[in-house]
Amino acid sequence: MSSSRGIAPSLFAFSIFYGGMVCIAGVLGNKQVALGPLAVEAGIFAFLLLVVTSSAVAELHGRAVANRLVRIGFVPLIVSLLLTLVVLAVPASPAMDPARLSAFEMMMTGTPRIWLGGIVAYGTSQTLNVTIFAWLKGREDSRLLWLRAAIASVLSQIVDTLLFVTIAFWGVFPIGALLVGQMLAKVTLSVILVPPLIYLFVALGKRLDSAS
Repeated sequence: MSSSRGIAPSLFAFSIFYGGMVCIAGVLGNKQVALGPLAVEAGIFAFLLLVVTSSAVAELHGRAVANRLVRIGFVPLIVSLLLTLVVLAVPASPAMDPARLSAFEMMMTGTPRIWLGGIVAYGTSQTLNVTIFAWLKGREDSRLLWLRAAIASVLSQIVDTLLFVTIAFWGVFPIGALLVGQMLAKVTLSVILVPPLIYLFVALGKRLDSAS
């Protein structure tokens, strides 16, 4: 919620943090991590922080502001993708270690379908998360923050997985097992990580605003 003095400190801080997570999520997604029997792209941790941040903004400043944050998030996402293309197109220095260059190109190179899938999944799932979270807040009269956060995160992450995997890999290989595994992993992480983090972020936001 903005004041006569300008943007609220919590919204300013969360906006910067949100932009950073948008950019790093795709890079982290190049590694798959093992969480017990589950395998999940490491980018899920950044995406869950996006969910927590947008939910905290919705809780503190309202649905409209949170949705605006999600839309503005397209800017660092698309600019980072374009900058990646530019860097990949610029010739590497002859002094650069070939093995390091090969590793960099393998990590940063993505197909147009993967990039499109990431953009569509980001916009849809984050908007859905804010919408569900705000709708539940209206019904529960600001109670049960942990439950609202968990439900919104679980549903938005299921949609995120469906969109991204389908757009990026449909027709490339059978995606059934990948969909089930990714959904199970994301739902589990959403239930475990999002509720405590949302309390932390909301408390931090209130502290930042009260100190201004």
